[in-house]
Amino acid sequence: MELPIYTVDAFTNVPFQGNPAAVCLVNNEKLLSEEKLQQIAAEMNLSETVYIIDTCQTGFTLGDRFRIRWFTPTNEVNLCGHATVASASVLFYQLNNQSDRITFDSASGPLITERAHPNGITMNFPLNPPENQDEEEIANLLQHIGTTARIHSVYICKTTHNLLIRLNDSTTRLELESLRPDTTAMMNAEPTGKVKGVIISLKGTIDNGCVDKAGEAYDFISRYFAPWNGIPEDPVTGSAHTVSGAYWSEVLQKKSLYARQCSKRGGDVRIQIKDDGRVNLTGQSAIVLKGTFILS
Repeated sequence: MELPIYTVDAFTNVPFQGNPAAVCLVNNEKLLSEEKLQQIAAEMNLSETVYIIDTCQTGFTLGDRFRIRWFTPTNEVNLCGHATVASASVLFYQLNNQSDRITFDSASGPLITERAHPNGITMNFPLNPPENQDEEEIANLLQHIGTTARIHSVYICKTTHNLLIRLNDSTTRLELESLRPDTTAMMNAEPTGKVKGVIISLKGTIDNGCVDKAGEAYDFISRYFAPWNGIPEDPVTGSAHTVSGAYWSEVLQKKSLYARQCSKRGGDVRIQIKDDGRVNLTGQSAIVLKGTFILS
C-alpha cells in the first residue's frame, strides 16, 4: 500500500520556518489500523502527522468535506491548528481543489478552512477562553518553567487543558525567547492530566521588541510547551491561539489581533474573534516535500 505524503511548513511562507507537519492522503481508512497510523507518525517524527480521509469518496480535487485526524509521535490529539493549515494548503495549492471552502470533520467538531490569498489559509475554530488559576495549586509546575519572578497572572483552559502564563509587561521579547523550561520536570510536576500544554505569553509593544520584519507591532507574542504530548516546544501552534487569542482580545478590547510565536523557527498568526463563540486563524504555508509512503 502506498500513501501520498507531503511536508508543509505552516504559519510561514519561508521554507524551514513555521511549524512542519506531515500530511497523508487516505482514500480508504479501513486499510490502516490505529497502530499503523501511530507508527507512521512516529516514523515521520514531526510534531504532527495529519491524515486527510476521503470518507465521502468525492476525491481530493473535487471534494469539499473530509475527515481529519492528528497524531504526534506518541499519541492522537483532538485538535491541531498548524496541521490543519498544512492540510488545507495541500488540497488548495498542491492538488488544486476546486472548492473555496473545505470542511474537516474532527474529534473537536467540524473545522472550516478557506483560501486566504496569497497562499494563505483561514481556519474557523471554537474559541476557548481561559479562567483564573490559583498559582499555589501549581507552584511546583511553575518553578520548573522558570517564569516565577516575571509572572503577571495565570489562567487555565479546561477544554484544551492549556495553562496560560502572562508575563509582566516589563518583560522583553528577548527574555521570553531566552527562557529554558525543564520540560521533563514539568511533566513530573503535573501528572494528573489537568495540564497538557503551557502557553507563556507577553503583551506586545514596539518598546519591548515585539515587531515583525516590516515594523508592524504584534499585539502579543508567546511560546508553547507540550511535553505531555511528546512535544517539548511546539514551533507554532494554531490551537493554542484559540486560548491566548480569547484572553488578549478581552484584555486589549480588540477583535482583530496579530500574534507571533517566538520559537526558534517562529511564525505569525492573524486572529479574528467572531461573535458566535468561534475564532478565525489565518496563516501562510510553504510546501517543502512531497513523496510516497510505502507500507508493506
